Amino acid sequence: MNPISPQSQRQRRKEARPQELLEAALTLFVEKGFAATRSEEVAHAAGVSKGTLYLYYPSKEELFKAVVRTNLSALIAEGEELVDRHEGSTSDLLVELVATWWQRLGNTPAAGIHKVVLAEVRNFPELAQFYADEVIVPADRLFSRTVQRGVDRGEFRALPVHEVAHALMAPMIFQALHRHSFGACPVHGLELDPEATLRTQLNLLLRGLEVRP
Repeated sequence: MNPISPQSQRQRRKEARPQELLEAALTLFVEKGFAATRSEEVAHAAGVSKGTLYLYYPSKEELFKAVVRTNLSALIAEGEELVDRHEGSTSDLLVELVATWWQRLGNTPAAGIHKVVLAEVRNFPELAQFYADEVIVPADRLFSRTVQRGVDRGEFRALPVHEVAHALMAPMIFQALHRHSFGACPVHGLELDPEATLRTQLNLLLRGLEVRP
């Protein structure tokens, strides 16, 4: 095998830098919060200079937006594709959407983004609007569309789809918040099995949504 040239190694390192910066930023945002995290801390954690960080992300706000887009926006877009190609029942589709969310986001450090947003977004109106446009509205659209699919196919009762969508999303957000609050502390008596809890909540909601003979 031919050894990798120093130039090739540098090129690979350069290509990996944006992701390394996003991972460092995610860790610090979740650990310290958005306001308390300094750009130079992110650069240091990623092993680059502050100037290098600004080459990729010109401000801390842009860095946070990139973290959200990479972890949340991309997953919502994948959910839309899943709805497009799903051929089975809508109940099965909702089960798959929730399971995918837990595996790809809820059970990862990125779940802490919810905590950061809820704790600090009122102090950053621009980021609040960004998060609404990038996450809340698309997620509502995804789950509303899915519920409407069930209604149109005669599987679900005709209920207000937006309200149902938020009822479906609320337990997912709760699990993310729990993971990064009580779930991160040595507190006994508050243990939850997140996957079992989500399955149970979804079962309760689906039995109420589904049309009975």
